[in-house]
Amino acid sequence: MTDETLNDIRRDIQRVAPEVVAKARTFAASILADVAGRRGTLDGRIAPLAPGMRLAGPAFTVEVRHGDNLMIHAAMALARPGDVLVIDGKGDRTCALMGSIMMNACKKLGLAGVVLDASVRDTEELRELGFPVYAVGANPNGPTKFVPGRINWPVSCGGVAVRPGDLVVGDADGLVVIEREKAPSLLEAAARKVAEERKRLDDIATGKEIRPKWLDGALRAAGVLKEGEVL
Repeated sequence: MTDETLNDIRRDIQRVAPEVVAKARTFAASILADVAGRRGTLDGRIAPLAPGMRLAGPAFTVEVRHGDNLMIHAAMALARPGDVLVIDGKGDRTCALMGSIMMNACKKLGLAGVVLDASVRDTEELRELGFPVYAVGANPNGPTKFVPGRINWPVSCGGVAVRPGDLVVGDADGLVVIEREKAPSLLEAAARKVAEERKRLDDIATGKEIRPKWLDGALRAAGVLKEGEVL
């Protein structure tokens, strides 16, 4: 193994391709979650500070200890424009790991957003800033800055394993993470899913087909209806 592989700070990572990010940005997180097998969605406790916030980009992962943001500052110095900081803050709500100063810096650096399994502060300013921030809540208490952590190692964020370079997409519903290698293969499926849902909505609007076609079969498979029986 190289020193870079063993270091707590990994500077070079393989990122999901920019063209994949650009295409994935056009889909709702729910569509991507569905075509990914209904997996990869972060726990709903990690929510956007404002409903209109959206993000898409490769994960730049950070692991910190409870209440310390030293490694987040280091990550900001290393991340590239378009990256999404994904921070394993252990779900801590006892203090804020980031606030207005750091988020303004992230926006100036051209980052695509911040996903924080911990709390933030200065929430009114952050909403006005318009920079995509997803967090578990807010706390006015500030963090310490002296406990080591790791950068660009696999982390757990919102109950999901996130690796450096994985695709992260977020909207008003929440966040979904898709493995970097798997992301390109899902784009066509996502487009088909969107087309199917639009047709379904059109059918409902016109009264052509309000009840889903699969309902009777699913009820029979579940033992609710007998074979040949319909609602």
